Amino acid sequence: MTTTAPRLGTATLLRLLLITAALLGTVLTGTANAHAALTGSNPKDGAVLAVAPEDVTLTFSEQVALGNDSIRVLDPKSKRVDTGRMKNLGSGDLVKYGVDLHSGLPDGTYTVAWQAVSADSHPIAGAFTFSVGAPSKTAVELPKQEAGGGLVGTLYGIARYAAYTGFTVLVGGAAFVLACWPRGAGVRPVQRLVVYGWVTLTAATLAMLLLRNPYTGSGELADAFDLAGLQAVLATKTGAALVSRLLLLGAAALFIAVLFGAYAKRATEAEAAAETGAPRPAGTEDTADGDADPAGDDPGTAGDRAKEKQDLTFGLAVGGTVVAAGIAATWALSEHASTGIQAGVAMPVDVLHLLAVAAWIGGLATLLVALHRAPSLGRAAVLRFSRVAFWSVVVLAATGLYQSWRQVGSWSALTGTSYGRLLLVKIGLVAVLVGVAWISRRWTARLSERPPTRDDTRSATDGETDPDDRAAPSADGDSSTDAAPAPADDPVRAAQLARQGAAVAAATRKRLRDADPERSGLRRSVLAEAGVAVVLLAVTTVLTSTEPGRTEEQAARAGGGTAEAAPAKPVDVTLPFDTGGANGRGTARLTISPGRSGANEVHLWTRSQDKRPLDAPEVKLAFTLTAEKIGPLPLVPERVAAGHWSASNIQIPLPGEWQVRITVRTSDIDQTTVEKNVRIG
Repeated sequence: MTTTAPRLGTATLLRLLLITAALLGTVLTGTANAHAALTGSNPKDGAVLAVAPEDVTLTFSEQVALGNDSIRVLDPKSKRVDTGRMKNLGSGDLVKYGVDLHSGLPDGTYTVAWQAVSADSHPIAGAFTFSVGAPSKTAVELPKQEAGGGLVGTLYGIARYAAYTGFTVLVGGAAFVLACWPRGAGVRPVQRLVVYGWVTLTAATLAMLLLRNPYTGSGELADAFDLAGLQAVLATKTGAALVSRLLLLGAAALFIAVLFGAYAKRATEAEAAAETGAPRPAGTEDTADGDADPAGDDPGTAGDRAKEKQDLTFGLAVGGTVVAAGIAATWALSEHASTGIQAGVAMPVDVLHLLAVAAWIGGLATLLVALHRAPSLGRAAVLRFSRVAFWSVVVLAATGLYQSWRQVGSWSALTGTSYGRLLLVKIGLVAVLVGVAWISRRWTARLSERPPTRDDTRSATDGETDPDDRAAPSADGDSSTDAAPAPADDPVRAAQLARQGAAVAAATRKRLRDADPERSGLRRSVLAEAGVAVVLLAVTTVLTSTEPGRTEEQAARAGGGTAEAAPAKPVDVTLPFDTGGANGRGTARLTISPGRSGANEVHLWTRSQDKRPLDAPEVKLAFTLTAEKIGPLPLVPERVAAGHWSASNIQIPLPGEWQVRITVRTSDIDQTTVEKNVRIG
């Protein structure tokens, strides 16, 4: 006796794919990386100025949106010292903003905190410090959460993924019915799939509209219902794009109603005529997928119906294309394509890219549902989709190549930036998807054509049968159409027979579906394609919320905030000293941690010749960056214990070769200064 391992059914695998999609949407979407970058500021980060500046200016790599509170300058006590009036100082390609400062600022360390929205709709934020006179302690506490992060950022990222998924299923499913399988307009599972796509896209768009204010602002979920914030969002480019998408979805709802109403009725009539085998009126033509015009009427009436169906098909195709392109344009007009070089070319290219993705992946999802729930899906329909998928891949390759050049810009950015590495992952997934699609094409070539059966008609209504069609199973397990009808006054028996009839119909459909090895092989390969497509869509969503490689490299070259900081390397030096007096000889050990530009912690230990703590009456430090003519920056550390001094939040303005001078006084008249050059940053 042999046992076989249990096999996962297609329905189970479909559920696993949906769960995987949800998990990927949660994991891979999150905090959006900056798409614009701070490329310069005046004063510079960490600069020490002799005189307080009149204003603070920021320079960005691309256009950003700022309000009057977008740039805040805080004194060491965390009080604002700016006027709050934003100045646009840019001209031409220069993106530069500034804010005036109050006069008479005292010495100390000042913090500049800024927040903006990049031109492609993503929030960006940052902070830096500068000092007047000399660095000092500061009470400023900046938010630890990144712009667009936290719970709101996660929810917004999930909504973005859901929007892309809904658009793909909606457009791809409708295109599959119109271009490949008109009979599918009357198949209930296909109808549900397209409607679910519409509902998902609509719900995700509404969620993004409500979350937009906290996503770009406070980060508090409660602000999603702030009417003033919502009004401000509607005045932005992204808000207008989301509202336009909702309006277009209203038109899409009308399209779906006609597609699954009047058009499905015409397709069903044509299918009925094809089943009866009645002669067609002269002058009429076969419709897609072998459908014929209904017979039984006079030739004039049949001809009118054929022309009516052709007109309806043409109108749906044109109208659906316009609506789908309009929805795709809401992304192109508000995200990556609308910024950077050649925006006028990039936006229509992006629309074509999104439509090609939907036709391929959305059609793939519809094909999978049809293979699973409609055994009558003909070889001709699969071949038509194969051709649609091929040209979709061609369009994807052409538009994707242009987008990659535009967003990456160089070979170094392809491997040296997050965007480039994600793009390589996406290209790899597309290659895998094309490989699996090639296997599917081989299965398609082996398909045999099979005419629709009565069970297929039942599958079109998702297992719902008419009362007259119900059959009770016989003793040997087969359905019997001669079974006695249930008494009219016995509703329990009638309900039992209805359940039995539905079970028999479902079992018959499954037997028909699994009896064809070619269709089973095609179904498995299409399921594998769908699994890869789910991951591909998740990676694409992350890619749209990642800073383009071209921008990241430009910011790095300009010394902006997106350049990676040098790894922290604490400074630890020991210098001998001799003040010349009694017990004046010893060593001074200095540590600077983390040893890079910005805030650091300093510790100093003094030891006598016998290695015991030397409690000197006074020690002082000074830092000088000779190359940049900064300093000396004096520092008097606080005594912690005998022979131990420390100071925290010591600002090192810039990385470089710093000269450290240590002054040790062991008596009223005995004092010495030792120095050493150390690398900080």
